[in-house]
Amino acid sequence: MLVNGKEISLEGPCSVSDLLASLDYDSNRVAVLLNGAVLPKGAFAETQVQAEDALEVVQFVGGG
Repeated sequence: MLVNGKEISLEGPCSVSDLLASLDYDSNRVAVLLNGAVLPKGAFAETQVQAEDALEVVQFVGGG
């Protein structure tokens, strides 16, 4: 699967929440596009990703 343009290996299907956690993303501080479509935060736990999927993760950064 592709995550932010980089190929990663999946051992099997997993949820977006699990994938984000394994990649050290805080799911409360990101926006996710799955195959080009915005994925609502409420769907992270129930949405399964597969090896052929493409995920874009945008992390919010605070500053001043």
